[in-house]
Amino acid sequence: MPQETDRDRTDRDPTNVAPTDADPVLVTVDGPVATIRLNRPRQLNVLDIAMGEGLLAAFTSVSAMAAVRAVVLAGAGRSFMAGGDLTLFHRDPAGAPATAGRLIDLFHQTMLVIRRMPQPVIAALQGPVAGGGLGLALACDLGVAAEDATFLSAYTKIATSPDGGTTWSLTRLLGPRRAMEVMLLNEPMDARTALALGLVNRVVPPGEVEAEALVIARRIAAGAHGAISAVKRLVGCAVTADFAEQLAAEKVSFIERAGSADFREGIAAFLERRAPGFEP
Repeated sequence: MPQETDRDRTDRDPTNVAPTDADPVLVTVDGPVATIRLNRPRQLNVLDIAMGEGLLAAFTSVSAMAAVRAVVLAGAGRSFMAGGDLTLFHRDPAGAPATAGRLIDLFHQTMLVIRRMPQPVIAALQGPVAGGGLGLALACDLGVAAEDATFLSAYTKIATSPDGGTTWSLTRLLGPRRAMEVMLLNEPMDARTALALGLVNRVVPPGEVEAEALVIARRIAAGAHGAISAVKRLVGCAVTADFAEQLAAEKVSFIERAGSADFREGIAAFLERRAPGFEP
């Protein structure tokens, strides 16, 4: 049954609130897969304070759901997220620094929850993926793009610098020179180019992006949850750890998993040439 986040209080469990079309973020839980949906389609899902609060509440709640094994992040309408809501700054130019601070704090807290939560997050990307939308997409663990998706940094076009971890993600995925090109030249990138550069994992026809993301989420959810969470954690560490540190982390994780019931089942299934039945 569809559920949603409370747009006013981030400490409230979003799965206990009745959804309405006006709510900026919706949460649906279907067995082991949760879908978090940005819900400002007429505004191309641009980020405002209510959406920032809703996103943080949604991810915080879903991350604590032991039965949820994978998460799809999607955008309602024709855009995943076309950046921040610039009308917030236009209405009150003098208050722009304070408004930016509040919005970025919410956004960055959400990024940290995504990175630290045990469940992999798959972004379903269509239409404009710009500004903060690009940072949000890259903070997810996997990305599926529709053929009509376009990717744009856009920050320097409005005389500011990126947020949402964009400088971190682009530099690690593309290298410093290509990341600088993306952020300084602001040339829209199509889905096929994003795929070739490793910014997304798959490209599908328009209208199929969320369905494909759900297929991936269900496939992940059917696996050994502890092992999948360990892979997410280790890959997250790998971008900053040196080789010796990563070897040590891998050893600790492998030994920990070797004591699990899922490991015993996986070994038995392999030797018996059958599909494993991991713990739900």
